[in-house]
Amino acid sequence: MGTALIILAAGKGTRMKSDLPKVLHQVAGAPLLIHAMDSGAALDPERIVVVAGHGAAAVERAAKDRDDTAEVVRQDQQLGTGHAVRMARPALDGFDGDVIVLYGDTPFIRPETLAALAAARQVHDVVVLGFEAADPGRYGRLVTHGDTLERIVEFKDADDHVRAITLCNSGVLAADAATLFDLLEAVTDDNAAGEFYLTDVPGLARARGLSTGVVRCPEAETLGVNSRADLAVAEATFQARARARALDSGVTLVAPETVVFAHDTVIGPDTVIEPYVVFGPGVTVENGALIRAFSHLEGCHVSRGAQVGPYARLRPGAELAEDVRIGNFCEVKNALIDAGAKVNHLSYIGDAQIGAGTNIGAGTITCNYDGVFKHRTEIGRNVFVGSSTMLVAPVRLGDDSMTASGSVITRDVAAGDLAIARGRQENKPGLARRMFEKLKAAKAKSRKGA
Repeated sequence: MGTALIILAAGKGTRMKSDLPKVLHQVAGAPLLIHAMDSGAALDPERIVVVAGHGAAAVERAAKDRDDTAEVVRQDQQLGTGHAVRMARPALDGFDGDVIVLYGDTPFIRPETLAALAAARQVHDVVVLGFEAADPGRYGRLVTHGDTLERIVEFKDADDHVRAITLCNSGVLAADAATLFDLLEAVTDDNAAGEFYLTDVPGLARARGLSTGVVRCPEAETLGVNSRADLAVAEATFQARARARALDSGVTLVAPETVVFAHDTVIGPDTVIEPYVVFGPGVTVENGALIRAFSHLEGCHVSRGAQVGPYARLRPGAELAEDVRIGNFCEVKNALIDAGAKVNHLSYIGDAQIGAGTNIGAGTITCNYDGVFKHRTEIGRNVFVGSSTMLVAPVRLGDDSMTASGSVITRDVAAGDLAIARGRQENKPGLARRMFEKLKAAKAKSRKGA
């Protein structure tokens, strides 16, 4: 029997004070919705249905970018969580497995917790996810007997005895599809808000003699994002977990609190990360690399033994082979740097391939953009590129070639050749002194006139 996910993502998020749908605000470089989808993906679901409302087109694009098999349905009127789940029914027509309802603004439910929820479905007809709250506040309370859920009581309906309960309702629920949708048909909007609540489902299930259960998880997993302050808390929570995982996996973080990870950062053991390094999405760093302070990496791959920084930037498409050196104030974009090559100082390498053992001198620039098109630079093995060389792409430097410092290279350089492309120097005796004297006199005159 398979599993389907229904992810509720229709809310506008008024408290965010943003035109962007709430579930598209980002934590660790990815929308909240994607975090929820990633958690659910561990169950290998047969179907994924995202219920969108505000900004539905943008929500659909994000969902499809993550998983093109996801189906997005619309909840044009926001009539409660039960109504939102009903909107998914046509998309699950003919599906007879289990359904787990998640929330697009709740990014931290662990795959292990969802697995426990799925396992509990073998015992109970309807299962909800609960958490022990340090400050239960106005959360709905779960009244239980062991792992059996007796009822959900909303705060406003609870007496003092029930309000003393600290086990709270997360809103996440699991049931088989037929049971869930059948129960939802019995949910009414007979409440102060005039909405259809998913939380009514367990009570209706028990009234029909069905078994209802509860799975518990840490409160931090159920953190929902409803405001910018919540978003900041969510970011801090993610980063704390990511740093702990990195340290546990054998990565050295010299100053852990200063390192920022993305949702998909992969770092191999024995890598050393110095302070104030930022990882954007799509970064893999292999074992034993060194990422030095104040570097920024995104969309790149760093191989074993490579060193990056300090103050370096690796942009999407940067591919560093083993033992490559990318030094201070260098930028690399869409370029393959082969083993042992060095780009050590103040250089820009874009849309290029650099062969093994090549040395790129300080201030070198691959001039890759003509205002309309991007062009490639190809540099062979064991090439020495002199400082302040401008490589006007498309251009190729053969193996073992060399460029003189200050050259502007516009033509290919054959293997073993030295290319010199700079103006002839002329010295004008005494001219500098005479010019300075003239300028100083003009400055003094202007001051008197003022």
